[in-house]
Amino acid sequence: MRLIIATKNKNKFKEIKDILKDLPIEVIYLGEINKNFKIKEDGKSFFDNALKKAMVVSKFYPEDFVVGEDSGIEVDYLNKRPGIFSARYAGLNATDIENNLKLLNEINGVAKSKRKAHYRCYLVLVKGGKLVNKFFGSWSGYINDKLVGKNGFGYDPIFYLPLYKKTAAQLTLEEKNRISHRAKAFRKLKGYLSNNFLKKTFS
Repeated sequence: MRLIIATKNKNKFKEIKDILKDLPIEVIYLGEINKNFKIKEDGKSFFDNALKKAMVVSKFYPEDFVVGEDSGIEVDYLNKRPGIFSARYAGLNATDIENNLKLLNEINGVAKSKRKAHYRCYLVLVKGGKLVNKFFGSWSGYINDKLVGKNGFGYDPIFYLPLYKKTAAQLTLEEKNRISHRAKAFRKLKGYLSNNFLKKTFS
């Protein structure tokens, strides 16, 4: 039995694996076992997309736990855009830089006080094609006026954290995995698995 993360995003999995590193179960991601796997993200919410990813993968790996994850950024001034379209905001095959620049252009000249933004992360845990549980994490900050930092991915270079006086892209992996939306959601998943399944299975 394994824990399969239904993503092919190496950067995302790097963060996830670090958070789950002391779980007594093999944690792998879709890119390791099926690089040609394609799942159309056509849901109307983060939860819809996360559930679809997990359910599709679970059909092929029914004996394993599968985690579907969908995340993105919501900007208050833009009425919660980009939201579920965060990864493809500037186009279907847009790069992180292109997405960042489009967002910056849309709020160009907007006062810092009105640039409040929220990273969201939704997880679903599935086994044998059945939903076991769901988890959520959120992280608030502001949209910076330029790209700063080289760590992380997504909108990290423009996601400014007043408390740290840094963007998320200036944080180390260890720092980010203490406070991010993804860290919060996956720690909840980790606790749930440890208390309800893995303790019994591996004790």
